[in-house]
Amino acid sequence: MTTLEKLEAEVTKLPAHEIAKFRAWLEEYEATLWDRQIERDSTAGKFDDLIAEAKADRKSGKAREL
Repeated sequence: MTTLEKLEAEVTKLPAHEIAKFRAWLEEYEATLWDRQIERDSTAGKFDDLIAEAKADRKSGKAREL
């Protein structure tokens, strides 16, 4: 049995209020992982082209303030 299968089996045993707490924890954990990925991508320069394009669009009038 894989770790995931074990987790799935345990989650099915939880009462509704604990599933809600687990869901909230998992959402927060996923948000933290996402933030870390964005930070890594930003540091690696993966957004540089998009930033340059957005600045050029704004300067040329193709974009507007929100």
